[in-house]
Amino acid sequence: MIMATAPPVKIHFALLFFILLSTFITPFSISFASDADFSIQQKNPLKNSNKISNNHYAFERCRSLQAKAFDTNSKKKKLIIIGDSQGCDFLNEAIENRYLTNYQIQFRFIPYACQTIPNENINDYISKKYQNYCLKTKHIDSLKKAKQQVNEADVVVFSPLWKAAVANKLPKIFHYLGIKKQQRLIVIGYKFFGKITPSKYINLSNHERRLLRNEVGKKSLEINAILSKRLGKNATFINPHQLVCGDSTNCPVFTSDLKLISYDGRHLTKAGARYIGKILFKNTMLGSI
Repeated sequence: MIMATAPPVKIHFALLFFILLSTFITPFSISFASDADFSIQQKNPLKNSNKISNNHYAFERCRSLQAKAFDTNSKKKKLIIIGDSQGCDFLNEAIENRYLTNYQIQFRFIPYACQTIPNENINDYISKKYQNYCLKTKHIDSLKKAKQQVNEADVVVFSPLWKAAVANKLPKIFHYLGIKKQQRLIVIGYKFFGKITPSKYINLSNHERRLLRNEVGKKSLEINAILSKRLGKNATFINPHQLVCGDSTNCPVFTSDLKLISYDGRHLTKAGARYIGKILFKNTMLGSI
């Protein structure tokens, strides 16, 4: 009888040992794997690089305000942004950092292709292939359509992707819109973060990402130089390139907490909007309006 029952007893203790061992090991193993996966995910520069979700983020807020009237019952001051996707970036920069909360904000979206100087030859500013689109499409905004609302605003912000020809004649736009001395006039300059290639950043160390800068060419420097020279005394110029990139022709790719600033070189990620917004508002008069 003893010989017959002994083997099952040994198997029982072996199974019990295995079960107990598994009970202790499994949670630690899962916890270790989860922590490792979380660490990798947090450091992964691809995490906030998806163009579809970023495009939705970049344009959602400004599109929701497009050509809407100011609330006449509101006691808040009125601020209007005139621009394109760069204006959307500026709006996101303010909202992400909870700036401009004492204003009701409206937006006039004028596509880059349609950027022009009023009452001048459109051939000098708008490519022929876009002229029908800009002038005959009913839902396309323009300075003419925005003029009345601009006159209602306490603060007027220009933040488009500037064409050099338009930047050079910016005072004519101010005159056309009838900007008054009591209105605060702010012009946001040109910015560009170069070619963004997330797949090349995945194996970089945190130190390498922190030092990584993209070559962006001279266009930001050239257009911002035009804007700074052409603005009158009543306008305040904010130069994002100089504030973020300095006087060089290269710009950082990552924020201070190692997240992508831009997902395509032109438009900001949510992290990028928060990062750039803090720099602009803390280091210029924007923080006091």
